[in-house]
Amino acid sequence: MALLDRDTNYTFSSFFQLPYDVDEVLAEFGYSYAQQRLTLPRNSTGTTEAATLRSQIEANLPYAQLSSEAAKREVLVAPVLLLVARLCQQTLRFEYPVKVNNWLQGSLDYLLRSQSQVVVVEAKRDDLTRGFTQLAVETIALSMLEGAPPVIYGAVTIGSFWVFGCLDRDRHSIVQDIGGFRVPDDLEELVSILVGILAPPSAPTSPESD
Repeated sequence: MALLDRDTNYTFSSFFQLPYDVDEVLAEFGYSYAQQRLTLPRNSTGTTEAATLRSQIEANLPYAQLSSEAAKREVLVAPVLLLVARLCQQTLRFEYPVKVNNWLQGSLDYLLRSQSQVVVVEAKRDDLTRGFTQLAVETIALSMLEGAPPVIYGAVTIGSFWVFGCLDRDRHSIVQDIGGFRVPDDLEELVSILVGILAPPSAPTSPESD
């Protein structure tokens, strides 16, 4: 039984609202889903800058009420991605519009591009599970654009916690990392991964598990 109506228009945010599990949604697009430990690329470029940003966020947190998505975006998410964009000399795009078809369309919260693309979704209502469903569908859309790489990374975040995923176009698979990274505690490691994805010294050709 099909979960999605062929004649209905869906946006990326629609998939956050659907009551179905992520594996059921991805099966509609011909993709498999698994949770396992990803070996994510890392690059030590920017370690000093990341440590400075961690100190700044720690100093600011006692004076910021993070009760809204906008507050989390400004205090916890955007500063990290802007640092990574500067380190990798790539443009950070906000609310980036994408349309592939009537099932795959909408705006990406954040997009960073280089050899590998990184799309970041802010999980509404701090719901990482539904947020990952939306992220996975967005990576499928990106994989269908002209010139897309065979492997696309993404992350879903509630600001204080990030979870990565990886799409392998040839295998038609999406893997969600079973681990996660906290902000500010793991900020240096988080930045090293984002930089490693965008500017790796030797990029992996497909996601690997330990």
